[in-house]
Amino acid sequence: MTSVIIDLYQIIKEEIGNGSPNLVTRETGRIIRERIEKELEKAEVIYLDFSKIGIIDYSCADEIIAKLVSRLLSGEYGERFIVLTDLNPTQEENIHVALEKKKIALLKQTVTEGLTHKGSRRLQPAKERELEIIGFIANHLREVFDLVNERGKLTAKELADELNLELNTAATRLLNLYKKYLVTRAEETSSEGGRQFVYGRVR
Repeated sequence: MTSVIIDLYQIIKEEIGNGSPNLVTRETGRIIRERIEKELEKAEVIYLDFSKIGIIDYSCADEIIAKLVSRLLSGEYGERFIVLTDLNPTQEENIHVALEKKKIALLKQTVTEGLTHKGSRRLQPAKERELEIIGFIANHLREVFDLVNERGKLTAKELADELNLELNTAATRLLNLYKKYLVTRAEETSSEGGRQFVYGRVR
């Protein structure tokens, strides 16, 4: 899948021009969202980079993020996956509230620290980027999302076997995640020779 990283601070400089790293007021949110919408045509996976952003207040979070997701779910942008990256706790809290009030969800990318081998002997710090959900999501769908991300990809039959579900129930849960643009979907040939949908993590 093609992807693009959108530097939100760069957009603020270009569209607002006041040098502030903060996203405040609904009018500012509208200007930034309209610019982001123009960028959506460039790739299938869009990363919104908050690393240089200061604060984002509720009105801006609602105008930019919640409205983007609402329009995505209504089909305005086609098949796109939006991922928030480098959120600090305050930014995440306001965005979460804006999404939760509309009962919608979005992907966020978090960084986990670990160790990896460098050469034959030395261990070096390593950072792994994991996907999580921010906003409102039913617990049974979150459970399925976590399984897809853990395994990389999952079919309805595999999910049904894992969670002891009816096949139709498993298929519906995976489809619901896909319709929310939280997982990807591709059609493949099964081991029996038939066609099946395979759901995967956004990469």
